[in-house]
Amino acid sequence: MRTFQDNQKRTWEVAINVSVVKRVRGLLALDLLGVMEGGVLERLVNDSCLLCDLIYVVCQDQAKAAKISDEDFGRAMGGDAIDCATSAVLEELADFFPSPRRGLLKKALAKIEKLEKIAVKAAVKVLDSPKLEQKLRKELAAVETALSSAPKKPGESSISSPGKLA
Repeated sequence: MRTFQDNQKRTWEVAINVSVVKRVRGLLALDLLGVMEGGVLERLVNDSCLLCDLIYVVCQDQAKAAKISDEDFGRAMGGDAIDCATSAVLEELADFFPSPRRGLLKKALAKIEKLEKIAVKAAVKVLDSPKLEQKLRKELAAVETALSSAPKKPGESSISSPGKLA
């Protein structure tokens, strides 16, 4: 069993079992048994709201005992709390499955984590690049030029008039 803390410093225990899988299926129309197929894992990784709903449903018995509504639970989830809760839920889900599926899911989770680190590293490299700053400055200068030559009043043209037409 794994645990995580929400942003209110409350500790939650995460346990995935058949009862929880059925509850998730009923309340969220999400089949955790199909986590390796059909994009379930992708949906969870890419949709923080769905993920927090899943985490709440997994912890629902504890929340009810503590008289914490799903809204209050959601208010206490953000940033690192979501990250820790995600890891706890996905690791527990992997442990729920019998071998060899457990091994496959753990391998898939490790691959996702590795790719996420690579993507973050690449994004940091791009953001730190002087070329990006130069390009942004050039684009900003072009926008400023366009704005300075735009008409000042409705109907006013930024093109100079050649004078009276004959």
